[in-house]
Amino acid sequence: MLKILIAEDDLVSRKFLSKMLSEYGECDLVVDGLEAIDAYMLSIEDNTPYDLICLDIMMPKADGIQVLKVIRELEMQNDVPQEKSVKIMMTTALGDTDIVQTAFEFGCNAYASKPIDTVKFIDVMHKLGLINNEVR
Repeated sequence: MLKILIAEDDLVSRKFLSKMLSEYGECDLVVDGLEAIDAYMLSIEDNTPYDLICLDIMMPKADGIQVLKVIRELEMQNDVPQEKSVKIMMTTALGDTDIVQTAFEFGCNAYASKPIDTVKFIDVMHKLGLINNEVR
């Protein structure tokens, strides 16, 4: 079972992702960027790191790009090897390719535009090695 963090300020999107991903693991839900950073840091302190973090790009307090940067910096400070770094999937309603490009430059692993396409999202999870190809 995966440990998943969903950082999403929109209630409908948060519920949708939680329902979809709870089949694959335990989902923690946060509503802004600062909560996402807190949850990430707690998981590291408890030695129960997340396998997947779904980050909405547009969130209050700290946006998804800022959260992504902080998490990757914390991984470097803690000497987390690349293969053990958390998989981060950005989610956004924005069709802005510059923001997506920036997210990849800062180390996101994948990107999903809203409304979320469940089949594509699950396919990306396979490609990232989070789940195997068993049909459930």
